[in-house]
Amino acid sequence: MKLKNISFAFAAVLIMISCGTSAPTSKSAPIEHTIWDKLLKEHVNDQGMVDYKGFKKDQAQLKKYLDLISSNAPGSKWSQDEKLAYWINAYNAFTVQLILDHYPLKSIKDIGSSIKIPFVNTPWDVKFIEIGGKKMDLNNIEHGIIRKDFNEPRIHFAVVCAAMSCPPLRNEAYTAAKLDKQLDDQGRDFLNNDRLNKVTKDKAEVSKILDWYGGDFKKKMPIKDWINKYAKTKLETDNISFMDYKWPLNEQ
Repeated sequence: MKLKNISFAFAAVLIMISCGTSAPTSKSAPIEHTIWDKLLKEHVNDQGMVDYKGFKKDQAQLKKYLDLISSNAPGSKWSQDEKLAYWINAYNAFTVQLILDHYPLKSIKDIGSSIKIPFVNTPWDVKFIEIGGKKMDLNNIEHGIIRKDFNEPRIHFAVVCAAMSCPPLRNEAYTAAKLDKQLDDQGRDFLNNDRLNKVTKDKAEVSKILDWYGGDFKKKMPIKDWINKYAKTKLETDNISFMDYKWPLNEQ
């Protein structure tokens, strides 16, 4: 997701400009995410690590779910929570499919090194997704739809780019009925994961995600308040630094 020789924050701005696609729509009723839920329960452990070999064996079921996503873009009568749950699940499921398309590999970033299309040099730029008749890539979903259309910073605890420093992949599907609770759960699991964030009362070394997407979070409240909203140990100072991001595959 980084671009060479420029900061990630500036890169994110460029990505949002280039991903200014409108969200596809349809007249479909809200879909059930049962297939994805079952796959996650079978192939993601309690630490959010992924059994890609298991997903590979169940690829027919994953394709069935992705076909359901592709054929049923959110409609105008869907609630905001129904739409957001759909797009988070779509991002995560298509990311798993992208890994399977190139598996085995050590990092999702290895995929980008094999792409020879001008200006398409990362896996997040590959237009392998079709939803509502529109060809899309993962950047379109995350930056062009989720971040643009939903004022919800907690999505950064939920969308998972298949790297070790990403939030753990939740082993259940997101649903409109449980979405608020699920996003809060993700925030707690993320901020209290010592591999991803280290918080004491005197200082916090937190995920680079809170830096890269600091603008999204600060629209709601300061980063310190986000830390204290979810971390078990409350930060009493403004001593906040950001950890290096680790890109190895989030594989069991």
